[in-house]
Amino acid sequence: MGSQVVTATEFKAKCLSLFDDIDRKVGTITITKRGKPIATVGPVRKRPQRSSEGILKGKLHISDELLEELLNVGLSDPNDGVREKEKSAL
Repeated sequence: MGSQVVTATEFKAKCLSLFDDIDRKVGTITITKRGKPIATVGPVRKRPQRSSEGILKGKLHISDELLEELLNVGLSDPNDGVREKEKSAL
């Protein structure tokens, strides 16, 4: 990894190619205008991607009443509501 110095005119003409150089780990590019550095262009620091597992731990609370209701819905007979509607239709 190194550093490359280019003039503003050269950067303007070769911009996309210079970005490819940065992506290939050339390092940073210093852009000069009339011999004075005006900008430095370098690679983005890539953060390791974290797993979403446990992301809400400690941030979300499900009340016991809601949890019990959700569990009971899963255990109830799905035809209960249908039978009540059929009886009322008669």
